[in-house]
Amino acid sequence: MDTQQNTALTHALAEVPGPLPTSGVIHITRPHTDRFTVVGNHLAQHPDLSCTAVGLAVRIQSLPQGTEVSIKALTARCQEGERRIAAALRELEAHGYLQRFRHRLPGQKVITRTVFCNQPAALLRPRSQAPVAAPVPAPVTVPASVPVPVTAQTPAQTQAHPQAHAPEPGSQPEPEPEPPPAPPFVPLVPPPTAPKPPRPPLPQPGTLTPELDRAATALLIDLRRHAPEFTLSEGDIHHLAPAVATWLERDAHPDTIRRTLTNDLPQPLRHPVKLLKHRLTALLPPPLPGACDLAAPARPRVVVTPFQTCDDCDRAFRSPDPGHCRDCRETREHRGEDARVAA
Repeated sequence: MDTQQNTALTHALAEVPGPLPTSGVIHITRPHTDRFTVVGNHLAQHPDLSCTAVGLAVRIQSLPQGTEVSIKALTARCQEGERRIAAALRELEAHGYLQRFRHRLPGQKVITRTVFCNQPAALLRPRSQAPVAAPVPAPVTVPASVPVPVTAQTPAQTQAHPQAHAPEPGSQPEPEPEPPPAPPFVPLVPPPTAPKPPRPPLPQPGTLTPELDRAATALLIDLRRHAPEFTLSEGDIHHLAPAVATWLERDAHPDTIRRTLTNDLPQPLRHPVKLLKHRLTALLPPPLPGACDLAAPARPRVVVTPFQTCDDCDRAFRSPDPGHCRDCRETREHRGEDARVAA
């Protein structure tokens, strides 16, 4: 069996064109007739991708449409573990070969779609707008003695194409305009490798008094009695104490702070300090309102004109000052005019 393999290898090396290199790899190329996948050198020789990522990309590219390519599905197919496969997928996603995005189905169910592109750089290049000219057939010379059959057009065909005419000899037919290129694929959800916004800073109290610092430190030390996951170091307690002091400064009860920090913990809890930072920052209550803020707003004062009694007819009327009603004032004005006329 070894002799047959050596003989086959010798014949294969003899068929390699050109002189064989003195060092390095020697390629024996046999054309594939079935079960093959075309892989570009931009992927096979990518300078920034690991060999695991390149091999995983070739594996995904060779799978048929609709094949499950999640981390668990690839772990069941490959020899690598979940961590190496997840790291390789992140590499392919960072260089554009793989894209994952969330898609909502008609039944309000959200699924994760995975798209693999064998040439991500081709998606960024604009498609050529210049149409490709159709090949012009060579003119055929017809002898004069050979009759040329003429197909008579019906009136319906003549009305349907009123401006149709035969192209002139030697002229090229007008190419049909190509449809506009499809916009590049843009996922609605940013990939995990996209830059994340900076985290908000920990809240700081207005004045960190020794009493607030002592109470905040004692509360953080006491957390391990209620949740053993929060066995914090002295450096972490010193770093988180001002944030807890801010809660105490805003009149939050220590039991309320303890329940907020320890209830409904994720399992398993891998980063307890990061969880405490998030909850102390995101769930910080606002300051309690003061007595002036809780006071009922003053109603606008309504000025009511008082009632007065007419000095002549004792009729009641509204007026800010006492005197005569309107009728008595008009009667007095008429009497005054009559007196001036008589005089």
